[in-house]
Amino acid sequence: MTVPLADADATELLGRRVASLLSGGDLVLLTGDLGAGKTTLARGIGAGLGVRGPVTSPTFVVAREHPSLVGGPDLVHVDLYRVGDAAEIDDLDLASSDAVTVVEWGAGRAEHLGDSRLEIVLEPAPGDRRVATVRAVGPRWQDVTFDTLRAP
Repeated sequence: MTVPLADADATELLGRRVASLLSGGDLVLLTGDLGAGKTTLARGIGAGLGVRGPVTSPTFVVAREHPSLVGGPDLVHVDLYRVGDAAEIDDLDLASSDAVTVVEWGAGRAEHLGDSRLEIVLEPAPGDRRVATVRAVGPRWQDVTFDTLRAP
């Protein structure tokens, strides 16, 4: 599924909508160039989950946990930009059955963290806009509809 994004507000709104589909133990991989909106999308997911913020880029700390303020799942926000290989990723001990784990720069590196995941790719589109491509992988997502991601 592809979702057009006019600006940062639309990207954050998409994150809120994605959050409405998430449960503890879910894995979300965010992909896109520098400045594509990965952290903005993660901020929206955090807002939608009702976690303590602010949700900011964890580039230099690699991972940051945001506890739920509403009794839902916590958010573990990870940035693998500076992480070298799968062994380093495994050393982070990111597997959690209770938290939602959102991984920036995870494509091709963090798929092994779960047999099911959402993959969201943010890419430039004409007119200084972006498009998000959402792909569901694994049994967790086979009966989930994604129509709410495109709601006006």
